[in-house]
Amino acid sequence: MADSGVTGVLLVGGASTRFRSPKALALFRGEMLAVRAERVLQEAFGSVIVVGKAQDALPLPFPVLDDASEERAAIVGVAAALRLAQTDLCVVLPTDMPYVTAELLRSLAAAADGKDAALVQTGPLPGAYRRSVLPVLEAAIGAGHLGLQDALASLDLRVLQARDDELTNVNTPADLAP
Repeated sequence: MADSGVTGVLLVGGASTRFRSPKALALFRGEMLAVRAERVLQEAFGSVIVVGKAQDALPLPFPVLDDASEERAAIVGVAAALRLAQTDLCVVLPTDMPYVTAELLRSLAAAADGKDAALVQTGPLPGAYRRSVLPVLEAAIGAGHLGLQDALASLDLRVLQARDDELTNVNTPADLAP
């Protein structure tokens, strides 16, 4: 059952330097990574937005909202999502984590109850973020500090233990091999 009080957010604006092409367009089990991630977010939440770089003009079957920054960093995408979302809580998923489930995303949303954010044990993404985090992220970005994990250090966080196999991300084309 989808949660309508949460916005699911897909980040597609990464630099993909090791991958050498946009990860969002890469195929995993016959499906583009971005399409797969957007589908899982739709399963978990009633509202989903996709955030990236308008100049990339990725040929995706859904609109990509511009993050309004020249920087390519997760912190920029999370901040943009918090500005663009219609809800207080956003659950953010990068396009390169094909094993994440809707159940894990819903668990992150539930873990953020009463907290600024909820993260998995491996770091800030996927994660659930409240709009209260936005000033902290904007201050870090303004100071040129683009590490999302570092920016979160002063916040009230909950860490959710997730299965390691769900948190595998794709860094190279070889990571997509069966």
